[in-house]
Formats: sequence, structure tokens, C-alpha cells
Amino acid sequence: MIDKVNAHINANKDANVERLMELLRIPSISTDPERRDDIRRAAEWIRKLLTGCGIQSEIVETPGHPCVLADTGPVAGGGPTVLVYGHYDVQPTGDESLWDSPAFEPTIRDGLIYARGAADDKGQVLAHVLAAESWMKVAGALPIRVKFLIEGEEEVASRNLEKVIRDHRDRLACDYVALSDTPKFDETTPAITYGTKGMLYKEIIVTGPKQNLHSGSFGGSLTNPGNAVAAIIASLRDADNRVAIPGFYEKVRELTADERARLSELPFDEDGYLAAMGAPALTGEKGYSTLERRWVRPTLDVNGIFGGFTGEGAATVIPSKVSAKVSMRIVPNQDPNEISTAFDQAVRAACPDGVRLEIIDHGGCAAYVAATDSPGMIAAADAIEAGFGKRPLFTREGGSLPILPLFKEVLGADSLMMGFSVPNSNAHGPNEFLAVSDFHSGTQTAAHFVHRLAQLA
Repeated sequence: MIDKVNAHINANKDANVERLMELLRIPSISTDPERRDDIRRAAEWIRKLLTGCGIQSEIVETPGHPCVLADTGPVAGGGPTVLVYGHYDVQPTGDESLWDSPAFEPTIRDGLIYARGAADDKGQVLAHVLAAESWMKVAGALPIRVKFLIEGEEEVASRNLEKVIRDHRDRLACDYVALSDTPKFDETTPAITYGTKGMLYKEIIVTGPKQNLHSGSFGGSLTNPGNAVAAIIASLRDADNRVAIPGFYEKVRELTADERARLSELPFDEDGYLAAMGAPALTGEKGYSTLERRWVRPTLDVNGIFGGFTGEGAATVIPSKVSAKVSMRIVPNQDPNEISTAFDQAVRAACPDGVRLEIIDHGGCAAYVAATDSPGMIAAADAIEAGFGKRPLFTREGGSLPILPLFKEVLGADSLMMGFSVPNSNAHGPNEFLAVSDFHSGTQTAAHFVHRLAQLA
């Protein structure tokens, strides 16, 4: 049957691209209150597509933007159940003058579809929907039970998703979560991401005098908040680029020898990576490779420092208030609450006398890692090989996806991250794109994935 499904997908390539273009024309920007109608229009578009091919689907309201929930229903003979997760909301366009064609007028150039949301995430999640549609049209049913959860708030931190998952945990019950919101390894090499870092985000606010003061008249007689913030930040890392917070590394899960060997074997081009960043050199925690630092070692970074005089020219002031925003990427076994407390204690200990200190917690999430030898992971790798013609590499990710530990906690399901877009797809930037060939290969992969899972029954 899978051959007939593949044939149906191949026969409808042009129609599938046109439907993607139709979805991409909807400016479903979740950060823009004036786009609420467009957000709902995108949700209804997806619901209509699912319902139109015989899959039970509905809009689930939230205090913000709605979710689309769908279910193909129980399958005779059982087998694993998979929940496909994705999002239909997109980032703002940014500076429209930087786009070579309008962000919401999808255009194909040199085999690439340019539009906001092409890669993140409309094109990738639509591949799963179209694969399910092909199964329904060819076979009348899918070989396993497939559920869909497609939200409209991923680009605004999925602020209502946790409640949806907890409220509908029975409806969403599954053995695996499948999502395609991650990239391939490179243009020609597919990948499965099996781990992401967690994150903590803090803001340090140091206040001294009631107003900015003349540094000549008052300097040396009180603590300068700028100097205090500099001292605090300097105390948080050592000369080997290790985080100097007491206990920070205590529970870090070290790589196994097999994982480290696998990472070292990846065809990673350090010179190309450096050139793409435009930085003078690669640096990081001593004793680890660039990929290990990016993907599997915890980090601490200053995201911004502000206060005092920052305008043109010179103004010799002692600032009244100086702030810094700091993020930490944490790894498996590090507890976000424990690290948060340790950070606060370290900052307080490093803060000089003579100023007032405030620490604001902007939230965070745990890290996530899945076993690479589970039946679902093997099925995903087999499906990608069938769809893209090449065995995927297993990679980690330095970014954070709070939904992954949430799915594990509430549904008890591991997440399988199958990337269909290239790493430099310009997601969140101007001229975002998805290769037409990757869109078709992703649809084939999604069709093969349910076929391979059905073979586990």
C-alpha cells in the first residue's frame, strides 16, 4: 500500500505546492493583535483540509489563538499511536525592504519557495497533513492511529499550550510525538534531532544613587552600578570559559563514549561555520569540541547590558541604574529550579556593597533528550531514508523547545524531531525559504513514517 500512497503523492506534487502557497498567503502573525482574524483563518484552513479527507478535526479555543486537534481514530489490530505536533503561526516580516519578494506572496525561485512560514513551520507541518491525506484517499484509512495538535502560538512561547495538553491529555494520548520544526544537517544530509537544551533567563538590576551623577564630583565616594554589574558578570565565568556558579555542573549528564564518537564523526565544517558567523575565532569551554559546546554543554551568556549614558559623544556620569540580561542553556539532569537558585545566590554573593540588587526571573524550561535506539526513532530514521534517499544523522540542538519535556511529563511520550528544511532557511529573517524538493521528500517521509510504525504492531 505504501507504494500506492507514494504514487499518489508524486502525482499531486504540483497541487500540494499550490496548497502550501495558499496557506503561506495567510499572514498568521501571532505577535500582531491586528492579525487575529488571519490567525483564525489559518487554523480553519488546516481544519478544513483535515476534515475534507475524512479525518475528524476541530478548533480548540484558548485564551489566545486556537489550536487544531484531529484524530484518525482507532485502528484494528492496534499498533503505536503518533501525535503530530506543529504550528501555523509565523514570525513578523521585519524590515520588508530586505525581502526580495513580499513575505506573504510566496514565490518560487531556483526551486525554493520564499515566504514567511515556508520552513517555520507551515511547510514542514503541512507535509505531515498531506501525507495523511494521501493515505486516506488511497487506502481509506491510515495504518496506525495518528493525531494532530497544530497550534497558533509557538512564536509567542506557546503560552496556552500547556493547558491544552493537560486538559486534553486523554485525547492526545500517544506513544510518540512527531514534529518537523528542526533542520536537516546540511543541504544534502537529513537529520533527526534527539536532544535540546533547556533554558533559564534572568535579569540583573543594580541601582545606586537616585539619579545619574557627575563622575568627577562624586566618583570614588560611592559604588558605581555599572562597575557593580561588570563585577557580577565577570564572576560568573572563569578563564576556561566554564560557568563559575557553585554546583552548576554537579548533575550534568556527560556524553557516553558512543555519543561523543558519533558527534566527532559528523561532517562538521568548522571553517565554514566560522565564516558564516563572521567572528574572529571559535572559543568556548576548554576540553570540548565546537559541536559539543553548541549542543551538549551548558552555557551562560549575557544577552544585553543597558544603563547610564549611551548616546553620541561623551557624558561623564555615574549611572543611577544599570541592568543586564543573562540566559543559561542547561542540559539533561540539570534541574532548572536548582540552577535558578544557585544563580541568584552567586549573583548576590558577587554584588558589591553600596547598591541595591534586584533579580528578575523571566522563566525557563528543562532540557530534553530521547533514546536513539527506540522503535519509534528507528522507524523515523527508516522513513527519512525512504523519503530523502539518504540515512539521517542524529544531532542535538543548542536551542530550547519547552514542549518536549512537557510532552514527556504529561503524555509519557518521546518526541521524534524530523527536520525537512535546511539549516540556513532564514527562519525568523528576511527571505525565509523551503526547497520544493525538501517539501516533497518530507511528505514522502511522513507517509513512510506511519507505514514503518505500523510494522511495529
